[in-house]
Amino acid sequence: MNQNIKVGIDAFSFDVPKIYLPMKDLAVARDIEPAKLEKGLGLLKMAFPDVHQDVVVFAANALRKLFEQENLKPADIARIYVGTESGIDSSKPVGSFLVSLLEDTYGDGTFEHCDVVDLTFACIGGIDALHNSLDFIRVNPDKKAIVICTDYAKYDLNSTGEYTQGSGAVALLLSANPRIISIDNKIGVSTKGVFDFFKPKRSISKKDVTGRNDNPEWFGVLEAEIDLFKEQPVFDGQYSNTCYQNRLKGSYFELKKLLGKETSLYTEWTNIIVHLPYSFQGRRMFSEIYALDSDIKDSLPKGEEEYANKIKEIGKTEEYKTFANEKFRPAEIASSDIGNMYTGSIFMGLFSTLYFHHKNNTELTGKKFGFLAYGSGSKSKAFEGTVEENWKLQTEKLQLFETLEKAKPIDIDTYHALHKKELKEPVVEPQNEYILEKIENGNPVLTGARYYKFIR
Repeated sequence: MNQNIKVGIDAFSFDVPKIYLPMKDLAVARDIEPAKLEKGLGLLKMAFPDVHQDVVVFAANALRKLFEQENLKPADIARIYVGTESGIDSSKPVGSFLVSLLEDTYGDGTFEHCDVVDLTFACIGGIDALHNSLDFIRVNPDKKAIVICTDYAKYDLNSTGEYTQGSGAVALLLSANPRIISIDNKIGVSTKGVFDFFKPKRSISKKDVTGRNDNPEWFGVLEAEIDLFKEQPVFDGQYSNTCYQNRLKGSYFELKKLLGKETSLYTEWTNIIVHLPYSFQGRRMFSEIYALDSDIKDSLPKGEEEYANKIKEIGKTEEYKTFANEKFRPAEIASSDIGNMYTGSIFMGLFSTLYFHHKNNTELTGKKFGFLAYGSGSKSKAFEGTVEENWKLQTEKLQLFETLEKAKPIDIDTYHALHKKELKEPVVEPQNEYILEKIENGNPVLTGARYYKFIR
């Protein structure tokens, strides 16, 4: 493995829903003060899937844009790795759908020798796909890889997670000598097996459905229990925040150790890119690291309650607020208008940061970004990236803020109907995009097969 060669992100694209629910409308419907969501959490809009959209659709659209934007050919790409926690099949990966759809455009068999796989570890699966693929390029610097992150963050109506919904996909072209950002191979990792957020296999007694004790066959189910699939997770929000803080703290200081740094690490980072389940999560959770990696660490109280209160107090100081606005604000802009993208959230934070600086004509070449990824269950990874000289030309292609501005608002009743899957016709007629055409329910050897097509 060539440790000295630069590898990283050479190009990127994204796809998000064309409709959104204004967060103010959700707040009013749930009897929540709108300012709590808008000013307290940074939530303005919730991007919500239309009836013809799912994670394959988002991924395929982002991938198609990337191929067209960079004039890529099938032979250019050695692998397409997908990070997702919203898989639509327990066996067939999202990636296999994507190569099939690409072959509709580029010809049958054109992706036969492309390695494809899905990686799942809650919201950090895309980062795992990134690091795995970057190592592949370090060994094979003449190869290119694509990482896709695609997810639908769905929570139960009236739950405490409802306002952190969102969806969409990002696509990253990885290569040696990247034009946007090179990624360092020193990675701080912090892992602990917990139940802060998970999507378990669930079941109900057939008797509860049929009202009979003799276990009759029910839509092909012979077992006495009926398995259920729910997109919505089981979660404990407060506990998950604690896990987020602890894992980020563990990975951050492990990275600092690996880099051999004696002074504060975050002061070297122009911006900090973190996983954002909601826009202000990063700034709200970073105050402990801010304190521990500074001159005041030795003066922090030893008692647990006093320590926690001091960390909260530090997070409310004008000094910390100024720090947070400088380091975190650029990544928060897109998150406020999309919501939680799960595996794609940290990358959308990167897109937002770069696009913010592009719009403000900031010179970033040679600057370092710090990345703090998190996935429930739980794991964090901390690493650094260095902005490369052609970042502006590549970032301009995103048209990120302009695209988000074009999204159309929906009312609360339409949102409810979409959430409950009661609508049959799209809110916005699809154009120049992939759609979910049908799900097979007649042919017994293809039951549940999902078919997609491109609408011009």
